[in-house]
Amino acid sequence: MQKRNSRPGNKKPNRGRKPNNNNRQNFTPRAKAPEIHEIVYTDGITVGQLAKKCGRQASDIIKVLFMEGKMVTINSALDDDLVETVCIAFDIEPTKVEEREEDSLEDEEPDRPEDLVERPPVVTIMGHVDHGKTTLLDSIRKTKVASGEAGGITQAIGAYQITVNGRKVSFLDTPGHEAFTAMRARGAKVTDIAVIVVAADDGVMPQTKEAIDHARAAKVPMIIAVNKMDKPEANPDRVKSELADLGIMPEEWGGDTIFVETSAKQGTGLQDLLETILTVADVGELKANPNRLATGTVIEAKLDKGRGPVATLLVQNGTLRQGQPVVVGTCFGKIRKMTDEDGNELEKAGPSAPVEIIGLNDVPEAGDIFRAYDNEKEARAVADRRMRRKIEQQRRKTSAMSLEDLSREIEAGEIQEIPVIVKADVQGSAEAVRSSLEKLDVKGVKVNVIHSTAGAISESDIMLADASKAMIIGFNVRPDANIRRKAEEAGVEIRLHNIIYKATEEMENAMKGMLAPVYAEVVIGQAEVREIYKVSKIGTIGGCMVTDGKLVSHCGVRLIRDSIVIYTGKLASLKRFKDDAREVVSGYECGVTIENYNDIKVGDLIEAYQEQEVKQEI
Repeated sequence: MQKRNSRPGNKKPNRGRKPNNNNRQNFTPRAKAPEIHEIVYTDGITVGQLAKKCGRQASDIIKVLFMEGKMVTINSALDDDLVETVCIAFDIEPTKVEEREEDSLEDEEPDRPEDLVERPPVVTIMGHVDHGKTTLLDSIRKTKVASGEAGGITQAIGAYQITVNGRKVSFLDTPGHEAFTAMRARGAKVTDIAVIVVAADDGVMPQTKEAIDHARAAKVPMIIAVNKMDKPEANPDRVKSELADLGIMPEEWGGDTIFVETSAKQGTGLQDLLETILTVADVGELKANPNRLATGTVIEAKLDKGRGPVATLLVQNGTLRQGQPVVVGTCFGKIRKMTDEDGNELEKAGPSAPVEIIGLNDVPEAGDIFRAYDNEKEARAVADRRMRRKIEQQRRKTSAMSLEDLSREIEAGEIQEIPVIVKADVQGSAEAVRSSLEKLDVKGVKVNVIHSTAGAISESDIMLADASKAMIIGFNVRPDANIRRKAEEAGVEIRLHNIIYKATEEMENAMKGMLAPVYAEVVIGQAEVREIYKVSKIGTIGGCMVTDGKLVSHCGVRLIRDSIVIYTGKLASLKRFKDDAREVVSGYECGVTIENYNDIKVGDLIEAYQEQEVKQEI
């Protein structure tokens, strides 16, 4: 065999030969690392981080723990006992310190008194369901919010700012239904003054007491608005007596709580209420520093199909400016656009201003703290650090909970669970639906919400539901025909609701095994609006392509835009070319008009349904 020649210019490897010692006099030996006898660590330290602190290789720590019967990797988080085990093996003294909470609004350097200026008060409207909270706020704002809400019930926190006698006041309208306890708690948490609305004809109810407890826990002054005074059966003295039993004593009875009698529908007493709010705000001397980077709280958040993650923020200190980098909980982004509650674009927003922003990389949790930064790199690093900590906490929490559940099942016998995925239009509603479902417990059967978030029902939700044998509850969202078809193929059940207690009642009946027919309607088809034609005396005609099932003359329809139901009504007409049609099936074009509705747009989906009785199985 011919010996292969080495390439010219390439040196042969120095195998088996001694190194050249000619340049040894220029070699400086590396100093030996000082031995470590003491370390300081924080909760959730990983194997890699501990190895660095101890001056050891990660493999050394993995070996020590392996000998103790613990299988870990370089990214595994260690509890206090495991850290102590490692430190004993290396003769090191560990000291644990609490990590500084970055999610707090407290700063290392408090504002100087000379930098503080007066800021608008943040007022939270609280109280029992159907006691007139939103209608009261409507009368103040001269708007019609309540009429557009499902079942007349507020499903999210609304944030508004109005001007009273030349001074601004920010209002938060929190839901009154018991399922929204957590949302009401957040409303009280960020507020300066709590207005408790009590109906004069109904008196103190369970959520009234709950709202008072939240206001007391937040240590904010309360104003009692005795509403519905226009009703003949109104009895304000009964309200005062019932609240006095709870320790809320009116001023005229020698107490320190101001009572204002109002009628939201007739608009009486509103000026007195607003002047009282300003008086209480003056006593509280509410101040903030507008000349600094903004901090505050997320009031609400949702995923918009066209704009991406949208967050409603309440600025509590500083000034928020368009284009600034912000960290919101574990989310990060630059503010691409900032608007007020009426959709007017803002360049900046000062203390106590509620604003809506877009530009975040994900949907934050309602109640998260936000902070603006000068340096985008620093903001991104803070968000990444928070995300890593959150993921690690979830890992530890998931592991601990599964072991606890296993132990409980062994002790109590087999416990049946109904796995559920919750999708809602906004984050707060998703949390509220999750909370109310998890409270249900019927004869050892419980609901296990494995995933809840804001946004439309997606293909990944169907895959998760299929893998975990879960059902999907959609709250104010609708799946398109493609998603519904995939759900049918996978055998995944989708329940759709727009009023929260209907969802909980249905689930409770299912758990009791007494489920009555759930739907009075069955979806029969879906069409996509491809063109619109405006005709005088007729209105807007939608030129549609039936993409699934069929459309039937005079059937019920829902108009869906960006996965949100915009309008529910009936088909006024259904035509093929110029002729009326009884039905149009999938794959064919048609023209439709909707009764009493003309705001049809290209890209809208029309979901057709008919009333039928359907038995539901779980």
